[in-house]
Amino acid sequence: MCYFYHAAESGIAERSQELKNKDVGIAKLEKAIEEKSQNIASLQAEIASLQAKGSIAAEEQAGKANARAVELEKQIEKLKTDIEAQSSQRTALEARANDAEKKVEELTAKLNSIQKESDERKRKIKKTERALKVAEEELMRLQLEASAKAKQLTEVHGAWLPPWLAAQYAHYVEVVSGHWSQHGKPTMQNFLQKASEKSAQAKKWAEPHIETAKTKWVPVKEKLVVLKKNAEPYIQKVSTRSVELYKTSRDAVAPHVVKAKEFAHPYYQEAKKFSKPYIDQVAEITKPHVERVRTALKPYTKRVVRAYGSFLESATTYHRQAQAAILDYLHQHEITRSLATKELVWFLASALLALPVFFIYRLLIDTFCTKKPKRSRGGNGNHGHKRHKRRHTDK
Repeated sequence: MCYFYHAAESGIAERSQELKNKDVGIAKLEKAIEEKSQNIASLQAEIASLQAKGSIAAEEQAGKANARAVELEKQIEKLKTDIEAQSSQRTALEARANDAEKKVEELTAKLNSIQKESDERKRKIKKTERALKVAEEELMRLQLEASAKAKQLTEVHGAWLPPWLAAQYAHYVEVVSGHWSQHGKPTMQNFLQKASEKSAQAKKWAEPHIETAKTKWVPVKEKLVVLKKNAEPYIQKVSTRSVELYKTSRDAVAPHVVKAKEFAHPYYQEAKKFSKPYIDQVAEITKPHVERVRTALKPYTKRVVRAYGSFLESATTYHRQAQAAILDYLHQHEITRSLATKELVWFLASALLALPVFFIYRLLIDTFCTKKPKRSRGGNGNHGHKRHKRRHTDK
């Protein structure tokens, strides 16, 4: 806006300078007209004097004077037209100057309003900056308070296991690790060694049987192909009949289902209307208790979710590693190569991961859960007499 304002001011200055130049030109032309008119008057006086004398030279001079007067009149007319053109240009320039002044006034008014708006925006920006600074300070204070409270909560909930339970847990872990190193690990190694030996023996024993089975499998396979070709049209018929039966049964049952829905809908709406206030009342009564339980269990649930997520990640990694190892082991032998399917590998990997857990569970049960000996029914101690069986007399 300042640029337009300066441009308008420079345009007005140029127009005013042009008007001054035009005024100077008009003054010069007016002086020339006065001089020409004086010359005309002197020539007319000379013509009058020459006419009074009546000489031929005077007539010639009069003709020349008339011609010169005509020429001077033409020049005067031309000067008048120039003056009129310059005056019209002057009026046009004055009108343009007035318009430019009006535009300058409008631009100055707009510039003042824009300046006011910019000042107002600057004040608002400063105000918002101050408010933002105050909010940042408040946020920092709240963050410090939250971190302090979180630290206190972690200190309070950090030892969520009681000390006696933590000691018992450490003792149980120590006992279980000792049992595993003494009994579980060597039995697992012996089991794997015996399983490898048995698999080698089974491989040696099954090689001739596999060859005979391969020789017998070819005609059986051909017979199965022939049986498949013969049974295919019957299977097609059965499938088409079953589809038709399903469609007819569906078409027959559909109107009854619609009628049942229409019949049960008002009862459902009535039951819904009847039970809604009770449900709302129960929800309102239990809402504060549920919120209290949620707030109380929130730190523990976060820990449980994190532990469960880490357990799932580790279990999936171990399961994939076990699947890869079992698959490689099955592919190493010709007998087990045909059995190396995804389902069997997944099942064996799951069993391999579950066996140590099962052994630990059994060891814990055998170690800490001692069963009481059952009392014998036919003992000699407490009961001195026996109850005789009743004999029913045949009627």
